[in-house]
Amino acid sequence: MTTEINKTAKATYIKKPRSTEKAIIATDKNKYVFEVDKRANKDNLRQEILKTYKVSPVKINIINSPAKSVMRKGRPGTISGFKKAIVTLKKGDKIDVI
Repeated sequence: MTTEINKTAKATYIKKPRSTEKAIIATDKNKYVFEVDKRANKDNLRQEILKTYKVSPVKINIINSPAKSVMRKGRPGTISGFKKAIVTLKKGDKIDVI
């Protein structure tokens, strides 16, 4: 049995846009918030935003939120961590994410 590796599959670093109240307010200032892959860096995100949304970001900030321990119904549990990117665009550029 042979296994084939799909070499045409591309890595997507942007998982989904974050649609929190704070993220929606930031769109007025040309800042867009995305949940990204743990392996993503600024160069990868810049290339993917340029390719996907056809806009060039001015600045990209990356925030790594760690996992948290919580109690649910008296039992210990965890909330998984995530990585998010705040992408700033120049005035006049827009991304339609909502």
